[in-house]
Amino acid sequence: MAEETPNANGATKRIVILGDSITAGYGLDPKEAYPNLLQAKVDDAKLPYTVANAGVSGDTTAGGLRRVAWAMGKGADLLVIALGGNDGLRGISPEETKKNLLGIVAKAREKNPEIEVLIAGMQMPDNMGPDFTARFKAVFPEAAKESKATLIPFLLEGVGGSEELNQADGIHPTAEGQAKVAGNVWKILQPMISQ
Repeated sequence: MAEETPNANGATKRIVILGDSITAGYGLDPKEAYPNLLQAKVDDAKLPYTVANAGVSGDTTAGGLRRVAWAMGKGADLLVIALGGNDGLRGISPEETKKNLLGIVAKAREKNPEIEVLIAGMQMPDNMGPDFTARFKAVFPEAAKESKATLIPFLLEGVGGSEELNQADGIHPTAEGQAKVAGNVWKILQPMISQ
């Protein structure tokens, strides 16, 4: 279910964040997940947007492709695609991940031809092998370019690989890590919604 965070500014527009456990705020209070933190930034900036958290733990780009139309059920003016990490960890081919990302963008534009789309880049740890990690990292800028979407260079910039900003599993951000993730997204999102 896409969780709606009430907007303090009489929101008329909707941002949907289609993601996995990082978006869902795995292991944390849902209020600490970065979509809720983005809502606070939107409210502080007095922008008329509601942020909907459509994060599902364990989801892949294939899952996102199946549920994007549902996640946009109430409409969306902007879609943030924050999927792909689970694809990489499961060894799904980068080509398949890219195909799914392009499919998500296409389905979103079928529902709303005017929608703005952001694709959040993901990276794999070095233990996945240099060839796979390089191919995987390239998927996100390629998909953004081909679909004319906006790229968030790396969702977990400054968080991935940092022991103190991740929970004991080394994968899911702590509340402080989530705040950094929100900052990474806001840096790209804010100029787009402030026009």
